[in-house]
Amino acid sequence: MSRWSLVWANLTRRRARCALTLLSVVFAFTLFGVLIALRQAFAAGVRFAGADRLITMSAVSLVNPLPLAEVHTIAGVRGVREVNPEDWVGGYFQDPRHAIFALAVRAKSFLSVYPNDRLSPAERRAWLADRRGIVIGPALEREYGWRLGEHIPLRSSIWPNRRGNTWDVVLDGIFRHVQGSHASLLLMHYRYLDHERLFGNGMTTFFVLKIAAAHAAGRIARQVDALTASSPFPTRTATEKSFLGNFASQFGDIGAIVTAVVGAVFFTMLLITGNTMAQSVRERTSELGLMKALGFSIPHLCALALLESLAMTVSGGLLGLALSFALVSSFGYFSSALIELLPGLEIPSSAMLEGLALMLLLAVLAALLPILRVARLEVAAALRDG
Repeated sequence: MSRWSLVWANLTRRRARCALTLLSVVFAFTLFGVLIALRQAFAAGVRFAGADRLITMSAVSLVNPLPLAEVHTIAGVRGVREVNPEDWVGGYFQDPRHAIFALAVRAKSFLSVYPNDRLSPAERRAWLADRRGIVIGPALEREYGWRLGEHIPLRSSIWPNRRGNTWDVVLDGIFRHVQGSHASLLLMHYRYLDHERLFGNGMTTFFVLKIAAAHAAGRIARQVDALTASSPFPTRTATEKSFLGNFASQFGDIGAIVTAVVGAVFFTMLLITGNTMAQSVRERTSELGLMKALGFSIPHLCALALLESLAMTVSGGLLGLALSFALVSSFGYFSSALIELLPGLEIPSSAMLEGLALMLLLAVLAALLPILRVARLEVAAALRDG
């Protein structure tokens, strides 16, 4: 009989207990994958935020629009190179559950503010010349299979037009070099949105400022806000990193929450798995004593205990991670708001390596007590107790 046959026979000796322990491992690693995806989504924008970009939004809240005319006021501040208005579209494709991170922008200034988001020269020319044109990130291309020149019936949950809530747009370009959440971004022309929508004309959600020097960010932010302080639309300006960090902090310290929850879950899982392994070894005391009397070495018996623990944690862990990938991929079908707010919601490839490392660590820790019991086993006492 091979080692793996012995492992399988020992694990299935108490099938109900084995199944419940396996389910606890599956649940723990499913939760691990989902929480890692949330941490990734909240951190993605902050990680790639530019030090030479500022965000100007309403001092009241992000949902309060600002007049487009403030572009000229902001552009007059010393050190501001470019100002791009960005309006939240509330876009989706066919089904409201298929939310798309869509913004209406001024194309030329957007490409100046975000020089890393690159289009081919031909695509750039096509987008700048096409009033109904859009460009998308590579993640949307993979998800929907759209091709250049294709007419897309983009819908908006915010802005109706004379034809209802459908916006006929044409795919003019696909970004090939993007960072963070821009991989899932869709951009349409602000002038097209503003001219066709039935209300909210001449207003925008926020402005993105490209500044000459990062060290002047504080001064520029104060000057911009001072210029609008006495107007009906006061503003609050901050660095892009600060803006995205504050947005994420509204949901709490995601990193600390993930660490605390994952730590608590895995500690509980360690107790459950360790207890299962200890009970399994205790129930087989006489068998282990007989195996030792027949010539099985202590390292061989300890290896069997470790293999049982590995089989339990690795099989359950891999199944849990697979379920977490499926669950995160399906979030868009159940919560369009979540995907629109967190367009970078995905499990990074590094999570698989982290998960495998956790599986091995937990398997070793859960097997420690059974291994110590096996190592101290005395043949005569084991056979007598049996």
